[in-house]
Amino acid sequence: MHGVNLQVIASPDGTILGVFGDLPGSTHDTAATRIWQVLAALRDAGLIALGDKGYHGCDQTGYHAIAPYKGRHKPESQKEAHCAHARLGGPGERANG
Repeated sequence: MHGVNLQVIASPDGTILGVFGDLPGSTHDTAATRIWQVLAALRDAGLIALGDKGYHGCDQTGYHAIAPYKGRHKPESQKEAHCAHARLGGPGERANG
């Protein structure tokens, strides 16, 4: 069995808007995003993406790819931001399912 890494852009309602080609499953999400220039496509379209924790460091400006905070024992403000991120990104994440 072989796995692949596909980068998918989905709308908040779960509609798939774009799929970026297959890479070996061992490819990190950040590397795949850079290879396919996903953030450039989002920037050119004027869109902001919500990503999971695998997208940390993908967008140095923090503007085009928003990922939840990492680590344990987060302050309450980061916990609230994490919950808001999950509420907003959840329906789009189901597009992969």
